[in-house]
Amino acid sequence: MLGVIALELLWLRRQGWSMATAALRLAPGMLMLVALRAALTGLDWPWVAVPLIVSLPVHLADLARTARS
Repeated sequence: MLGVIALELLWLRRQGWSMATAALRLAPGMLMLVALRAALTGLDWPWVAVPLIVSLPVHLADLARTARS
């Protein structure tokens, strides 16, 4: 699944998006996928919680960047 996100990043770059904008747009979803993978494979709770916690400020940064432009 992370490979599909990498392909989407490349596609967005070819469409003229800046790397920062594309990465901020895709990062929260990628972090939630990492947390889901950790939960499904039975890893300890910090491996699930940390990506979820980090995804919120990244999402808020994307919203703030979008609101400014």
